[in-house]
Amino acid sequence: MGDFNIFHHMPWSSTYSIYFFTIGISAALFFFSALSWFREEFRSLRNSAFYLSFVLLAVSGVLLIGDLSKPARFLNIMNPAYLNFTSPLTWGGLNLISFGLVSLAYFFMMRKNDEVMSRKLAVVGSLLALGLPVYTGFDLTVHQNRPVWNTPLMPILFVAMSLVSGAAVASFLGKGTEKLQAMLRGFMLWSAAAVGIMLISLLGTTAYGGTGQELTFMFMTSGTLGGIFIGVGILLGTAAPILLLLAPFGRQQSGMMLSALLLLIGGMALRYSILVGGQIVQTYF
Repeated sequence: MGDFNIFHHMPWSSTYSIYFFTIGISAALFFFSALSWFREEFRSLRNSAFYLSFVLLAVSGVLLIGDLSKPARFLNIMNPAYLNFTSPLTWGGLNLISFGLVSLAYFFMMRKNDEVMSRKLAVVGSLLALGLPVYTGFDLTVHQNRPVWNTPLMPILFVAMSLVSGAAVASFLGKGTEKLQAMLRGFMLWSAAAVGIMLISLLGTTAYGGTGQELTFMFMTSGTLGGIFIGVGILLGTAAPILLLLAPFGRQQSGMMLSALLLLIGGMALRYSILVGGQIVQTYF
């Protein structure tokens, strides 16, 4: 009977997992730059966090355009004649473009030392930045036949992963006071804990669902994908950093750097596993 199975290709390539990673960090770094206008501890991050955020935003755009069969089609997103407001892709494209435009305006206002406009754009940009990981999760959630994706947890999970990855990168950029390091440590610790709780919930509902969910659970917890998801994503990249950050060593600079590195490795592994895991069953059945 297995001789008659049709092996399908995954429509979402692994490139998207890199996009999920870069756009999530870009959104969080903009948030930390914007936070510097309201919390003095983040002042030393204002410029460096924004510049890296913008670079990662550009990289994310290139990744999306490059994945199109006809890259010039991205121009349709900006063409009012092609906009379909009932499509989630339209809202995602508008969110991405709006964030890019606000980021440019924010850059020029910072250069002009216009504090009033910079603060306003920081707030608007932060709301648009929040929309990026929310939309990423929503874009997966709407796929009803993908057991791992089709859960309301996805948008919240991607926001938490964005914060934890962004805080990890910011900890390498930050050259401020001990108070800044303590706040970034808090962002990493609590965001990683939130990710861990949601992953446990995701695994539980997948393991005891229907046939498709149970098969997905089997694929995601065994073999090569299981090693990436469980071994690298959950144990090495989520649980280990949490334990490090809770220990006295995690309060030291070297402990924070090690935790941040593990969180970044784990963040990439989780995004890849979730992307592939949601599609793997359909490649067999």
